[in-house]
Amino acid sequence: MTAPSRTAEIRRLAATDEGAATAALAALFVDLFDLAAKGVAINRDQYSLNSLNGFFSAGGADYFFKFHQEDGEEAMTGEYYRADILARAGLPVDMPVFVSNLPGEQVLIYRRRSDPRFSDVLRALDIAALDERRNLVAEADAAAAERGLDAAIARVYLGSLRPVTVSEAAAEPIHRLFHDRLVDMPGRRFPGGRLAGFYLGKPVRLPGVNLAWDDFAGRRLVVNGRAYRQTIGDLFAAAGARLRPDRLADAGGVVAHGDAHNANVWYGQGPDGPVLSFYDPAFAGEHVPALLAEAKATFHNVFAHPLWLYDPAEATRRFSASVRLGDGTLAIDTDWALTPVRQALLAAKAELVWKPLLSTLKAGNLLPADWRRVIRLALFLCPTLVMNLRAGATTHTETSSAIAFAVAVMVGSEPEAGEDAMTAFLEAIDPNASVKSAR
Repeated sequence: MTAPSRTAEIRRLAATDEGAATAALAALFVDLFDLAAKGVAINRDQYSLNSLNGFFSAGGADYFFKFHQEDGEEAMTGEYYRADILARAGLPVDMPVFVSNLPGEQVLIYRRRSDPRFSDVLRALDIAALDERRNLVAEADAAAAERGLDAAIARVYLGSLRPVTVSEAAAEPIHRLFHDRLVDMPGRRFPGGRLAGFYLGKPVRLPGVNLAWDDFAGRRLVVNGRAYRQTIGDLFAAAGARLRPDRLADAGGVVAHGDAHNANVWYGQGPDGPVLSFYDPAFAGEHVPALLAEAKATFHNVFAHPLWLYDPAEATRRFSASVRLGDGTLAIDTDWALTPVRQALLAAKAELVWKPLLSTLKAGNLLPADWRRVIRLALFLCPTLVMNLRAGATTHTETSSAIAFAVAVMVGSEPEAGEDAMTAFLEAIDPNASVKSAR
């Protein structure tokens, strides 16, 4: 029988009794690191969907702490928080000064720094663009910083890419962000996990529409007039089958952070301008399935913005969404769209990371025939399982929920016809594109 997770209990307390949570954190720091923490403060921000972070002082030094806590983490095995993997590979990573990688007590302690997170920099640029007061210089600086990091990521991916065994690929902790959230353990019983807890048997409220989950998940979505082939139910079922850890060794493995959303990235100043560096490598690994490695960063740093995933109330104030039911369909019309800076980040990811990675996979006979499907399914799981997207279940409103499901289907499913942001992205990274265009 496993011991209860102390970090899970602290996260629970943080939502209901901050005083008790900070006292429990202070006790945890003493037990794990022999640090007599003073002034423990929890940082409240919209990006901490499955984590907790904050500040404290000890021995005359100021520290920043963070931990990521997964459902059932105390029963997991394996190694966690291995920043050394990324540092040895040559990726820019902020090294923690204290680490606990015990399941249920996984905590990183950093020297406190004054640099903003890249997520905060980009949010400000999003807001400025939405308010029609774009800061073109700041956007260019952010895009240049992204391109610098993406070039470093690509060097590491291409330098570390190799065939991996099924057991090597399946042992990587990155699966806890994807397939593990679809199933119950032990035995990987599907459907289970967050899929069951968030959605199955639950009502779905959208603007002017209330549906039972099975009805909602079985309808084909039509987003801004474009019909999509797979339903939400189809996409979850396909992910449950194709993203199994024992099926993802076919594209080889790479050294990767695995969870590099921009709230895990510092925006610092180098001699030639802004530079980015990772922290919180909770899911770093040496054999990360290559088609999963950049999925979280691609979705959470681009398609989750502006606003709708992390700040539903603000998204509801700024965007609209209407819903109509048809014969087996659900039509969502919305004025939500990517901002210019998010488009620039997506272009950088396509050019500098995805295209060279896929081309190298193809050259090494490691590119699965269904690589587009794998990428789409991984991107689909990013929003749907990181938090409950149903209105009223957490912070989502009917409007933000409609936008959320529309974006999730757009990245997950092929459209019946025409091109959207996702099909354009896949065409841009397709290593066979030059062959197709020559025909």
